[in-house]
Amino acid sequence: MDYSQIILQISLLVDVGLVVLIWMVQLIIYPSFVYYRPENLTRWHQKYTTGIAVLVVPLMLCQLIVATTDLFLNFSFQSLSVLVIVLFLWVFTFLSFAPIHLKITNGEVTKELLSRLVRLNWIRTFLWSLLFIFHLLISI
Repeated sequence: MDYSQIILQISLLVDVGLVVLIWMVQLIIYPSFVYYRPENLTRWHQKYTTGIAVLVVPLMLCQLIVATTDLFLNFSFQSLSVLVIVLFLWVFTFLSFAPIHLKITNGEVTKELLSRLVRLNWIRTFLWSLLFIFHLLISI
């Protein structure tokens, strides 16, 4: 097995983790936020963000490292496209989702904010699913 196959296998493993996680967040976790009273959501949200970060941060870091490594070892339009999507996901997460989660943590919870959280998260759900499908297809 050469390095490109190893990179692909690691990519698939990380993609599976992120896809399962993002679909659970999109279909179960974020929609459930509307069922909490604001003060209870704020309390739960602090535990949720700490716990989910333990899963998400290593996966996102690994995805970034693997995509960057793949670009340098096997420069192609495909590897560049993957890295661009991964970088977009990082920027989008920190510029769009971090402020929303900060508002929830600070108790600034509104139905509009929670609706925006679910709506915006479809973009990440689509992109992480796309990366998984892409890596799955090229591994066949």
